[in-house]
Amino acid sequence: MSYKIKIATDFTNAPGPDKEENGKNSGEKFLNVLLEPQYVKARAQGEKLVVDLDGAFGYVTAFLREAFGGLQKRHIEDKVDEWLIIISNDQPSRYDRILEYIKGEQK
Repeated sequence: MSYKIKIATDFTNAPGPDKEENGKNSGEKFLNVLLEPQYVKARAQGEKLVVDLDGAFGYVTAFLREAFGGLQKRHIEDKVDEWLIIISNDQPSRYDRILEYIKGEQK
């Protein structure tokens, strides 16, 4: 089985702020309703989760930090970056930023 999230179609093509109280389509909501549940399912099967960032109208730093850094905080025992495949052909530098957020939360 393959685990894949395409944010633009599975969540929103207009990602918002970090927290739900700060606006709609937040990184927190994405983490809670899609990213973490899919991550847990993929890990349970020993598979990587593919997260495709392409096709959205852009991402604010707070959204990416909250979603991906938040996933690492919740799964501190994992090296989350080893279980994710991040696709960002529209803006390749996003991949590096996401890795920074994840690694910043690893202990």
